[in-house]
Amino acid sequence: MKPLLVISVIVLMCSCNKKEETKKTTDSTKESVVEVVKIDKLNLAQANKLATLPVGCITVEYPNKLNQTIGGGEDLKSPKELHPAFYGCFDWHSSVHGHWSLVSLLKQFPNLNNAEVVKSQLLQNISKENIEKEVAYFHGKHNKSYERTYGWAWLLKLAEELHTWDSETARQLENNLQPLTDLIVQKYIDFLPKLRYPIRVGEHTNTAFGLTFAWDYAITVKNSELKSLIQKSAERFYLNDVSCPLSWEPSGYDFLSPCLQEAAIMKRVLHKEEFKKWLAEFLPQLKNKNFQFPVGEVSDRKDGKLVHLDGVNFSRAWAINKIIKDLPEYNHLQNIANQHIQYSLPNLVGDSYEGGHWLGSFAIYALNSLPND
Repeated sequence: MKPLLVISVIVLMCSCNKKEETKKTTDSTKESVVEVVKIDKLNLAQANKLATLPVGCITVEYPNKLNQTIGGGEDLKSPKELHPAFYGCFDWHSSVHGHWSLVSLLKQFPNLNNAEVVKSQLLQNISKENIEKEVAYFHGKHNKSYERTYGWAWLLKLAEELHTWDSETARQLENNLQPLTDLIVQKYIDFLPKLRYPIRVGEHTNTAFGLTFAWDYAITVKNSELKSLIQKSAERFYLNDVSCPLSWEPSGYDFLSPCLQEAAIMKRVLHKEEFKKWLAEFLPQLKNKNFQFPVGEVSDRKDGKLVHLDGVNFSRAWAINKIIKDLPEYNHLQNIANQHIQYSLPNLVGDSYEGGHWLGSFAIYALNSLPND
């Protein structure tokens, strides 16, 4: 006789108010549990809480990790001197996606708390003069590969968000940022043909992640050259991949899933039927309605590397939400995405600076990825 399922239904509001209703049935030999988690779309109250994270760091210069190659004494300058636009939030890329977070929240919630103050800070940081200095930094002898490709990807995500925000503030910010945006686009165009093999790690240099945000930008602004190059590169890197070792994930410091990020870029570049065939070979276990994927567990949120695993939970969720869109046979994976968000979301506001300076952006992007229905 087959054991009966035990079904636990947990309905969760993103504000972390929880209501639980549990129905359990057991036989004498076995009990199994299926957990259904609901995550609501981002609302104004949550947006105001999440906005405190980038507001609290985009003008905080120290501590700071410059990731800088020192060519001489002239390079020994303060973060704000080197990066007058993106000097806060501990490092350059976190500052960039901290600015993205505020743009995303303002675009979705025009009545965000202190909206005019936030707009003023964005205009002060992303000024024409500051961006000219950021561009000059990338032209430095030792800086050609600076922030390749993680910071590049977030810069294009910021540019995309500005492009799709219908406001006078956005037009000014987009125009100010454009020289750096153009430079990053050209860096992708120059670099990708030289990259023989993809980088498959779960941190900053992951190639699939870098391609994903660049693709989104290219689609939004209709940059056919960049779009074509990304498609060819993704197919060259990944089209013949099979049996990704998902059971190996996560590594101890991952904030990206190598397998799911790869599937997320292939979902973008392949036609639907072609992608379905590819996914069936690449991650065949995903089609199993009993598939389970445990969250990344954080043992110490004051450790800047260990807290990466909160990031992997958010990025897994946004990758899954992209993968399953318009593929009803994979709808069961929505629950796994929601479980990942539910684990890490309550830990952001009030957390230590090790997570607070960047994880808010990951949470916002994951919540934005939720289906509309």
